[in-house]
Amino acid sequence: MATRFSGFEFTRPHIIHSRIHAEERLPAQWEVIIGMGKLTNAVADTVLQTFEAFPTKYKPRPREDGSREWIALSGIVLSRVTCTHTLCSTGLKCLPQSKIHQAKGIVLHDWHAEVLAIRSFNKFLIQECHDLAVAGGRISNFVRRRDEQELSEKCFQPFTVREDTHIHMYCSEAPCGDASMELTMSEQEDATPWAVPTSSASLNGLASNRDVSNEPLHGRGYFSELGTVRRKPSRPDAFPTLSKSCSDKLALAQCTSLLLSPTTLLLSPKNAYLHTLILPESQFSRTACVRAFGPSGRMAPMTGREWSGGYSYRPFSIESVNREFAFSRRNGRVGQRMIPSNVSAVYTPYILQTLINGVLQGRKQFDPRGASEICRKGMWKAVVDVVGKLGLPGLEKAVMASSYEGFKEGQLLRGRRDVKADVKAEALKGWKRNEEDDFVLIPEDAKNQ
Repeated sequence: MATRFSGFEFTRPHIIHSRIHAEERLPAQWEVIIGMGKLTNAVADTVLQTFEAFPTKYKPRPREDGSREWIALSGIVLSRVTCTHTLCSTGLKCLPQSKIHQAKGIVLHDWHAEVLAIRSFNKFLIQECHDLAVAGGRISNFVRRRDEQELSEKCFQPFTVREDTHIHMYCSEAPCGDASMELTMSEQEDATPWAVPTSSASLNGLASNRDVSNEPLHGRGYFSELGTVRRKPSRPDAFPTLSKSCSDKLALAQCTSLLLSPTTLLLSPKNAYLHTLILPESQFSRTACVRAFGPSGRMAPMTGREWSGGYSYRPFSIESVNREFAFSRRNGRVGQRMIPSNVSAVYTPYILQTLINGVLQGRKQFDPRGASEICRKGMWKAVVDVVGKLGLPGLEKAVMASSYEGFKEGQLLRGRRDVKADVKAEALKGWKRNEEDDFVLIPEDAKNQ
């Protein structure tokens, strides 16, 4: 099976392309593997093989000095009894806090692989909704139109992920932040804990039990501080960031679902939760993962919690596999210098793009022409396009806000904001909001034409 992307043919192994009213059988190897209880290996293999099929320009580059580039890979696999779908991304970096105000919805704030995979997942769902709206259809392989009796003031979304869909994620590296702290400690020549100020003393061995509202966010530093919200790690000489770690973002998604704010206006969050997180054995610390994500760790205050609008605390299962990504930082020769790659790749069945510094490769960082389809402005615009084809006045009013900040603060997204506020107040304490990236979708003078 092949799809055209910008003039070349790209083959996708083990991927069944979702089409309106088109049901295709799950590949035979998946049926056998699932029957043997080997789903985690199947998910990992599918993500790894999807990346392997990428053209060379989407992969880390060979270097003449003998060093080797490495990159983190994350993929999301949607599966039903009859079909499966794969989305994957690579990436390692994020935007410094000092440049957020320049992003204007065009530059991504965070292009770690896990974050790009989630954004790609949302872009895929928006496109599925678009195709249904254009065709006047009711159901695709993974999305369906909700019936009138399913809708209410709190559950207003016209679409939902189909109920029998399972969502799995494979990551080639442990998510940065709390889920990787034991691995970080094991890599230190001197694993002696750093001295922590008296005011930062942990309670009951878990830093999240104390008041951390006035404490700075750490990256890799103070690695013996466990259960805390952390920012993205970076070199000591790098400009600081306030982008939260992938561990923290995944932990929050156990309550908000994998849907982003724009997508939440189209699809109910109820069926959009991650079921399984899969890591290589070398990157899996059960202690760290249970603490970072599980109901007996820092998320304990969320156990059993449900909110209106289809939200609830849905902890995912965490599994390991003996699969390693060909471009992981562990796949170099002994003594070979490993260099983080600055090229990211984003793949959905509808797009295949390379990014550098949060924008399309070949464009300057703040050039509007460098906007990826998964950037904030691109996602907002895509949702506006779908809503325009649905002809629903309530949604049209919600998406046509005067600014992105106004869009996110709209009444229809209040339920999502309430969930986030509860989680940050009770479980992910110390979460500091990044500087807001506010922008307009359409210039004011264009609105009045």
